[in-house]
Amino acid sequence: MGHQVIIFDFSLIRGLWETRVKKNKERQRKEKERLEKSSLEKIKQEWNFILECRKKGIPQSKYLKNGFVNTDEKILDTYGKTPQLRKRHTLSDEANKERNKFIFQLSGEQWMEFPDSLKEQTYLKEWHVCNTLIQTIPAYIALFQDLRVLDLSKNQINHLPVEIGRLKKLKVLNVSFNNLKSIPPELGDCENLEKLDLSGNMEIRELPFELSNLKQVTVVDVSANKFHSIPICVLRMSNLQWLDISSNNLKDLPEDIDRLDQLQTLLLQKNKLTYLPRALVNMPNLSLLVVSGDDLVEIPTAVCESTTGLKFVSLRDSPVETIVCEDTEEIIESEREREQIEKEFMKAYIEDLKERDSTPSYTTKVLLSLQL
Repeated sequence: MGHQVIIFDFSLIRGLWETRVKKNKERQRKEKERLEKSSLEKIKQEWNFILECRKKGIPQSKYLKNGFVNTDEKILDTYGKTPQLRKRHTLSDEANKERNKFIFQLSGEQWMEFPDSLKEQTYLKEWHVCNTLIQTIPAYIALFQDLRVLDLSKNQINHLPVEIGRLKKLKVLNVSFNNLKSIPPELGDCENLEKLDLSGNMEIRELPFELSNLKQVTVVDVSANKFHSIPICVLRMSNLQWLDISSNNLKDLPEDIDRLDQLQTLLLQKNKLTYLPRALVNMPNLSLLVVSGDDLVEIPTAVCESTTGLKFVSLRDSPVETIVCEDTEEIIESEREREQIEKEFMKAYIEDLKERDSTPSYTTKVLLSLQL
C-alpha cells in the first residue's frame, strides 16, 4: 500500500528527523544502562571475556579464581600478546599496505595541479582527490588503464578531457560540486561504468546521447544543475536503479519514463513540475518517489495508492531568501554550499525512510499544529 508524506516546510521535517534521532539515542542509552546493571549482561560479559582469553591462549588459572571469573583487562594486555596474535596483526597490516599501493589520495587547497610524480604511477586503481583548487584533469589520465574509481568531488574542475573515454575498466566517476558545464561524448566509451555523479556543478544543461552506451550504470546523480528534462541517454540506461535529478528546472516528465523498469529510487524535489505522468504506476520496481509539492496540481491517484509498496514523499519547500550581493561568484558558492548541506540531509532522511516498514502515523497527515 502506498504512503503519502506531505511536508509544509522543509525545515520542519529536518527538525522532526533530528528529534527522532535524539529520542532514539536516549532510548539506546537507557537500555544500555539497564543491561549493564542486569545479571544477564554480567554473565554475557564474563563469557565474552572467557572466549577472548581462549582465543589468545591465556590459561584458565589466570582468569578463574575460586569459580569466579576475573574480567581484569590487564590479563588480556599481559598474556594476549602471543606470537599468533602478532602474526595475525602483521598479515592484516601487510594487506592494507598492499591495497593502499593502488590508491592515490589528495586533498587541501594548497594543491592547484596534480603532482608530476603521478604520471609515473599508472598501476593505480583509485583516485580520491577532493577539496583542492585543481581546475584541470591531465590528458595522461588515459595511461591509467586499471583505474576503477575516479573520485574528484569538491574541486574546481571546469572540464573533463576526452581521454577519459579510454578508461575501459572505470566503474565509479564522481565529479560532483565542481565547475563543469558539459560532459564529453567520449565518456560513453566507459562501458563498465556503474555509478555516475555529476551533482552540484550548477551549470550542466544536457548530457550527450553517446552516454546511452552506459548499460551497466545503476546510479546517476545529476542534481543541482540546470536540466529542463530528463536526458534521453538516461532513459536508455536499462539497468538504472537510482536517479537523482532534484534541484533542476524540470517542468514535466517524459511519458515513456516507465522504460526505466529497473528504477527503484527517483528523486525529483526542488523542480518546477506541475503534474506527474501515470506512467510512474507502470514501474514495477519503483519503491521511493520524492517530489516538491509546491507547483503540483495533478498527481495520479494510483501513485498515492500504489499496491507495490511505493513510498511517495511530497515535500513543500520554504522560499529561499534572495541574497543581495554584488559578487556573483559569492552567490553561486553560497548556493553550492546550501545544496551540499541539503543533499547530506536528504541522504540521511531517505536512509531513514527505507528502514521503515511503513510511514509513521505522525507524518501520514500533516496538520497546521505541526508548524508550531
